[in-house]
Amino acid sequence: MGALDRLSALGNQISGSPGGAGGRAKILEKHADDIVVTAALRTAICRGGKGQFKDTAAADLMAGALKGIIDRSGINPALVEDICVGTVLAPGGGATEMRAASLVAGFPDTAAVRTLNRQCSSGLQACVDVANQIRAGMIEVGIGAGVESMSTQYGPQAVTEFSELLESHPEAANCKVPMGKLSEDMAKARGVTRASQDAFAASSFAKASKAQAAGLFKDEILPLKVKWEDPKSGETKEIVVDRDDGVREGVTAESLGKIRAAFAKDGSIHAGNASQVSDGAAAVLLMKRSTAERLGQTILGKFVAASIVGVAPLLMGVGPWKAIPKVFELTGLTKEDVDIFEINEAFASQCLWCANELGIPQEKINPKGGAIAFGHPLGCTGARQVSTLLYELKRRGEKIGVTSMCVGTGMGMAAVWVAE
Repeated sequence: MGALDRLSALGNQISGSPGGAGGRAKILEKHADDIVVTAALRTAICRGGKGQFKDTAAADLMAGALKGIIDRSGINPALVEDICVGTVLAPGGGATEMRAASLVAGFPDTAAVRTLNRQCSSGLQACVDVANQIRAGMIEVGIGAGVESMSTQYGPQAVTEFSELLESHPEAANCKVPMGKLSEDMAKARGVTRASQDAFAASSFAKASKAQAAGLFKDEILPLKVKWEDPKSGETKEIVVDRDDGVREGVTAESLGKIRAAFAKDGSIHAGNASQVSDGAAAVLLMKRSTAERLGQTILGKFVAASIVGVAPLLMGVGPWKAIPKVFELTGLTKEDVDIFEINEAFASQCLWCANELGIPQEKINPKGGAIAFGHPLGCTGARQVSTLLYELKRRGEKIGVTSMCVGTGMGMAAVWVAE
């Protein structure tokens, strides 16, 4: 039995198990010690290297998002005790720059700041870490955030050369196999056709385009004023960025079918059915329900639980398929209890495979589109999904959502959230 088959057996066992003591009714109960979200926002997401944030540093994006949290929530910034920022590409982990960004945003020097890197789940991990700090009594109020400027920091320099020790270990060496190649190999091995990937990607574009036209992103997007150099004239202009610039109208499976495969001559993965290289930032304000009520904070929703799993490095894309059943096991939920799944579209191949294996209906997945349509700023996405999910649940009058993603080098993460 191969690694994928062993994982499939495990996933079927978990997802088919009965709910525990939790379940939907239990999750919807309100308690004073619930960890709640009182503000969640993101910047627009813009195309790396040629979008409206191409000249904006990651720390500047983060400073804007953090200031936005203060303005939207009305929180006294002196009450925020810790800020955790997920970021993947920043040299030195971006720790110095993000501390500076918090000061620019208006937080006093009493607000501690740190950064973390769990690759594509960094923004979610930041939110979960802050939630757990609050739950443990370490802090009362904190912010989980994420940011990436792929325009300024993406490229070969982002991956350190492996030592001889790491190269000599086959599984360790697999950690640096490019994700595009991994997804290509997985698509072939699991029979995920190009036609199905292109149809999934076209659907993502269509949903995002429709949502953008209807103004459904306005609640979550913080307009940000930045300087931008016009590539034609060379003139530097001050512009306000308030919409995702990677969303394209009129994309169809047929038009995507004309794009050349990127990783193999006979391959199925290309620029149109994979996540866009992008820039953006997001932030989430967290505290206990009792604290929010005492401070007069509006509650958008609550954090319930999260899971983190490992898979073989070469099977990186299957992460959500293993992480989602694990968070169900932790909460007693089933897929039927969940109203919306925000599953990161790193590649159509992996997102589609995970959804099919878990038996999640397509209409429950990324109802406003996903990273294929508007981009995946690596450290930002996990935090971005929180605002996208909570605002959409609220708009629909629905309650329970799951955010999830695959993670480079072979991991997956998932979290359960409830809208109020």
